[in-house]
Amino acid sequence: MTRRHVYKTNFTGGELDPLLLGRGDLRAYENGARELTNVTLHPTGGVSRRPGLQFLTELPGPARLIPFEFSVDQVYVLAFSNFRMDVYQDGQLIAGNLAAPWQQGTLPELAWVQSADTLIVTHPSSVPRLITRDGAGAWSIAQMKFASIGPRHLVPHAKIASSDVTLDPAASTGTDVRFVAGADHFTADHQGARLRLHGGEAQITNVVDARNVDCEIRVELASDAATADWSESAYSLAAGWPAIAAFHQNRLVLGGGSTLPNRLFLSKTDDLFNFDPGTGLDDEAIDFELLSDQVNAVRGLLSGRDLQVFTSGGEWRVTGDPLTPTSVQVKRQTRVGSRSDRYTAPKVIDGATVFVGRTGDRLNEFSYSEVEGAYLSDDLTLLAKHLVRDIVELDYQPSKRLLYCVQGDGSLAVLTQYRSEKVTAWSRFTTDGQARAIAVIDPYVHLVVERDGGHFLEVLEEALHLDAAMTGTADPPADTWSGLDHLEGRSVSVLADGIVKPPVTVSGGAIQLDTPAGAIVAGLGYTHIVEPLPPLVSNAIGTGYGIKVRLIEATFRLLDSQALAVDTGDGAAAAPFQLLGGELLDAPVPPYSGDKSVRALGWRPAGMSALWRIAGDAPLPFTLLSVTTELKVND
Repeated sequence: MTRRHVYKTNFTGGELDPLLLGRGDLRAYENGARELTNVTLHPTGGVSRRPGLQFLTELPGPARLIPFEFSVDQVYVLAFSNFRMDVYQDGQLIAGNLAAPWQQGTLPELAWVQSADTLIVTHPSSVPRLITRDGAGAWSIAQMKFASIGPRHLVPHAKIASSDVTLDPAASTGTDVRFVAGADHFTADHQGARLRLHGGEAQITNVVDARNVDCEIRVELASDAATADWSESAYSLAAGWPAIAAFHQNRLVLGGGSTLPNRLFLSKTDDLFNFDPGTGLDDEAIDFELLSDQVNAVRGLLSGRDLQVFTSGGEWRVTGDPLTPTSVQVKRQTRVGSRSDRYTAPKVIDGATVFVGRTGDRLNEFSYSEVEGAYLSDDLTLLAKHLVRDIVELDYQPSKRLLYCVQGDGSLAVLTQYRSEKVTAWSRFTTDGQARAIAVIDPYVHLVVERDGGHFLEVLEEALHLDAAMTGTADPPADTWSGLDHLEGRSVSVLADGIVKPPVTVSGGAIQLDTPAGAIVAGLGYTHIVEPLPPLVSNAIGTGYGIKVRLIEATFRLLDSQALAVDTGDGAAAAPFQLLGGELLDAPVPPYSGDKSVRALGWRPAGMSALWRIAGDAPLPFTLLSVTTELKVND
């Protein structure tokens, strides 16, 4: 028999796709794991039980979260639900039930960008809104208005009708002038829209039919001849509204929408709502189309070293230093594409931009290569395809280097990334319910969680190890604790004065303990799982079928941990720091740092089975640094 020691020094490969079980030659196999659930990964190699979710409040229904950060001490979370907006600060509702124009079904397509105390929210079916907070702390939602100079309205313009369609004005000036189009074009929604031709501007006051409109000429036309060189408001009831907004080089950028999905409009420099191209001076407005072999609907914008444009068909780079009507250059870089059914904001991590691919099951890193002189797009999910299936939202927590991906099934796929250390590691978070939306205002990670048909605002809290958790203190100690109405009828786990108590059922929004306690945490339990990949072994014959292994001992190096539950394959899971039994502790366990060993018996076929598996649900801290296994291999 051959006795061997196998050292598992880190988990920086993250959870790997089962399709890689045959690729022991990869470095990722050595550093990866078969399952990492409800743990966070450290760049140094270890893993810890994830933070719990502290209950903040119940929401009126399904919601979309938008972070609003004005300053370090003025941080808010905006929750959008069916035709309403609520504002929270430190988990407290500070402005509630503000009327909003977006119904439930439109929330996934909401996009936003913030400048100081103003948030611009866009949706292709409604006028962009400005959400502002004034000096007195009052919140308001108002329609965004384009600038005007005298009678001239400085809204973006474009030729939306076919290029050969003419427009014939009956006069060059007047308040009730008939304009006749060369083909059917106008609808009732054109009421109030602006037309430009012959250097002048007219506003539609009456839509007669598909070819005839009556207008008030606001800026005198140079001619009343029919012409095909005319344009109309690019954004209106008839044309739709911008889908995406961003700020770049002191310009407001608007893009996308139902009628002009591949068009971008950049405002005049330092005049954010002025989109008049004027005479083409360097600081005047710019507009252009993303022309290629297919329509590239704009799905995301990000201002970096260049203006990065993410479309349904590929990724583009808009350059110009500075951007001017004559210096702007537009080049497609890669052909991955972004989701077109919802807005998932791209995020910057260490100078690279991470975005969700067209099908939602791929996360890509868009980064500039000095060697290539262009942007490249790498697939960050290549080794964890089984984990990433349907990303509906994502947000990034810089302090922990964690990218949270909310998925359609309510789970969280979590990416730990340190580009300089070449760490790209995936794990998953699950809860008793479904995560539906996320907003990160570092260090706080807010989630909308759906549980039993209710929707709750919760925040990841490092000191907690339960979900939907309520905390409390009492002096003198108490045995009855209220405040758990959101878990009515549920069996909850309890940590009382640091002691794990038996589960109790919430009745009337309260729980009854067997003994009084001065401090408690009560909430829904979750299980953290750490399972390594099967060991790579060989005997005198080589590798292949017929090889059997026996785990002799596994030694786990822990840091500041209070619980360890290990299954070595015989079905018996260890209680905290014990090999057998599941009895509850009757006193707090002090944090432990050091090695704990588990011995095992029995042979098993080598190949698809892991030698050990950690699965713990005790609401206590747990950090695993490394594992050393001693095993035997048959001859």
